[in-house]
Amino acid sequence: MAHKLFIGGLPFSTSSERLREVFAQAGGVESATVVMEQETGRSRGFGFVEMTTAEDADAAVKKFNGQEMDGRTLKVEIAKSGGPGGKGGGGYRSNDGRGGRY
Repeated sequence: MAHKLFIGGLPFSTSSERLREVFAQAGGVESATVVMEQETGRSRGFGFVEMTTAEDADAAVKKFNGQEMDGRTLKVEIAKSGGPGGKGGGGYRSNDGRGGRY
């Protein structure tokens, strides 16, 4: 099972391939993706890397968090799970189903 890392503070010129190359220095990389703006195709300055093992993920956090890459300081942390379905839920329901105002 891959262990996903959030990578913030990426230089806007960083490609997914470059991200993979850099993080391979810490261990096995299953995937690396720089998040791009849909309208412009420009990097949003963050991405995700999936490391092969938990040990590789921990090594990458220790090696790269707070380090500089092309003039920008990286923020590297274990990605937070979005939960089932990846979406938050809930909200206020104004109608309680009883048909009246209370």
